[in-house]
Amino acid sequence: MEKRFRVGIVGLSAERGWATTAHIPALRALSDVFEIVGVANTSLASAQAAAAAYDIPHAFENVAELVASAEVDVVVVTVKVPYHKEVVTAALEAGKSVYCEWPLGNGLAEATELAQLANGKGVLTVTGTQAIASPEVEFVRKLVADGYVGDVLSSTYLSAGFSWGEAIPRGDAYAMDSKNGATLLSVIGGHAIAAIQSVLGPVREVDAVLSQRRQTVSVIETGESVPMRTPDHVMINAILQSGAPLSLQLRGGLPRGTRLLWEINGTEGDLRITASIEQAPVINISPLRVEAGRKGQDGYHELKVPQSYYFGLEDAVTARNVAGIYRLMANDLRLGTRTAPDFGDALALHKILHAIEQSDETGQRVRVG
Repeated sequence: MEKRFRVGIVGLSAERGWATTAHIPALRALSDVFEIVGVANTSLASAQAAAAAYDIPHAFENVAELVASAEVDVVVVTVKVPYHKEVVTAALEAGKSVYCEWPLGNGLAEATELAQLANGKGVLTVTGTQAIASPEVEFVRKLVADGYVGDVLSSTYLSAGFSWGEAIPRGDAYAMDSKNGATLLSVIGGHAIAAIQSVLGPVREVDAVLSQRRQTVSVIETGESVPMRTPDHVMINAILQSGAPLSLQLRGGLPRGTRLLWEINGTEGDLRITASIEQAPVINISPLRVEAGRKGQDGYHELKVPQSYYFGLEDAVTARNVAGIYRLMANDLRLGTRTAPDFGDALALHKILHAIEQSDETGQRVRVG
């Protein structure tokens, strides 16, 4: 049996959260490669509760103790964005491989610092832009690469976000302030742009408008009102490196009507991608419906994604694409390859977000980087 890599998770709740619904089932689905051995949270009691809930051997008193442990090979960072830099830095300084949730840092400066530190340490780093591991996105990537639509003429992307709408879960309240780094643009937009670039190539320049239309939002569990201090609507006109134009619009909350629509228009045909689960209309989570129309034909017909693109987690909606990233990471750890999205990829994505913000601030088109 090949070596299993021992994982310590920072930011695992005993009751709820992304680590609970996505990372735990994803790692356990890959139990031949990964073994969850420890957890650290803001307190020892919290870590002990999580360890007991998920039958994890070690509850560490703090992050420093976890990253220093000889029992941990890989540190998984699932805390809120403002704490990414502190936790990731500690893990890198300890020489550990790191899987950090997206966004990598709270803005471009932090992402730059973390990417530079990772380069200096020479360890494997992975960023959770899991939309690129979506089976349907991988299928669309192959279709485009094989010339199914011919030369890409343009692309249009429309999406909604769970939060940044009229009502939000209590745990998302911190994301209603841009200073915390988890915004409609950085989270929903970051995952969307990662998927788009994986299929159509890099973004070259952007022209953007970020709008805040709501002044407050309501917390679902308590009814309390929270100030909105971040854009709840994003409009971007971009030019890809290929020269093809991209139109991207993000709307906060779950509006009526279309919640996810991605169209790719080409000289030989068109592709249309939509969410199969309307309550999860984001490309990094929802299973997707892929439809196509070829030159000389009317309308669209659904394309069946070959079973070879799936890997046994079809029913675990929040975990399936995260497991896809972990599969890439496992290969990288074993083979010394670099197939999973790393901190360099994350930095490049942060540069696009920064260019979008600059365009909104200046009213000018901005070249990325």
